[in-house]
Amino acid sequence: MAARATPASRAQAIARFDVCNGDADGLCAVRQWRLHDPSAARLITGLKRDIALLQRVPTIGASEVLVCDLSVQRNRADLDRLLEGGAHVRWFDHHWSGAVPVHEGLEAHLDFSSDVCTSLLVDRFLDGRYRAWALVGAYGDELTAVADELGAACGLDPLHRAVLRRLGVAINYNAYGEDPSDVCVAPGELYERLARHDSPWTLLRDEPVIHDIEACRRRDFRVAMGLKPHWESARARVVVLPSAPWSRRVSGFLANALAAVHPEQAQAVLTERRDGHYSVSVRAPRASPQGAHTLCQAFGGSGRAAAAGIDALPANALDPFVRALSQARWDTTC
Repeated sequence: MAARATPASRAQAIARFDVCNGDADGLCAVRQWRLHDPSAARLITGLKRDIALLQRVPTIGASEVLVCDLSVQRNRADLDRLLEGGAHVRWFDHHWSGAVPVHEGLEAHLDFSSDVCTSLLVDRFLDGRYRAWALVGAYGDELTAVADELGAACGLDPLHRAVLRRLGVAINYNAYGEDPSDVCVAPGELYERLARHDSPWTLLRDEPVIHDIEACRRRDFRVAMGLKPHWESARARVVVLPSAPWSRRVSGFLANALAAVHPEQAQAVLTERRDGHYSVSVRAPRASPQGAHTLCQAFGGSGRAAAAGIDALPANALDPFVRALSQARWDTTC
């Protein structure tokens, strides 16, 4: 007679994977979920531009897969593979997805509105149970006005909201780099620090790495602000950074900072890669946050209406990219 499976053996047979972007939005989305469901899971994450992470999940043995802050479109083949293998996939994301498969094993929570991020989608699903973490993710994703409104609604005063914003900016900054040697701490290790804490407040109090990231950001930003634009008009600006660890770290933060100071102007920050290509961070004007993803898709990139990027823009495509930026329409979703 075959041995009957016990509840413990059935639990051991469930292989769970948490797959997320290594920025503040992705890490804080997973943190909320694991506070809600503390089941053991293997984390798969990476730097900001490590998008095709679902390929690291094995077909055999993956029972439950949580995906946060990663584009369906960039992971579609591996999503199909896992669904065909019998996995249950729960997906939270706010990036353009392309066609989404209809499958009984897929639970998709997707919203492409410019005032939404993945941490807020998880917050919505969990009825705001771990909102402080959701706000950290939203602040990191530059949804400052949205996060301020939500924070005030749940009783957080400006000082407490400022602390959450500080955390979000620091965690997000740590995701930018070409390889792990560029950042202060690998995103997977940073998540381990987050996972020690039920509250963002104790994270900031007890983890010196947050202060290390902030000091690094201030140094990098001082260097970046000393550079002149490669090209500029009243409607857009292009900054080109050299190939260096500081420039690979600062690119996204610089784009956000310039967008905040010049809300009528689109921003493109290009960073020279080791292979001679450019990584590109694009921010639509804050006054009309539409069209960044459309511009980047034309050059092989992806992202959101307000913020998008290109992983590897060939050097000979720099001038065509600048022309496209100068001609872009920022008042339309088309």
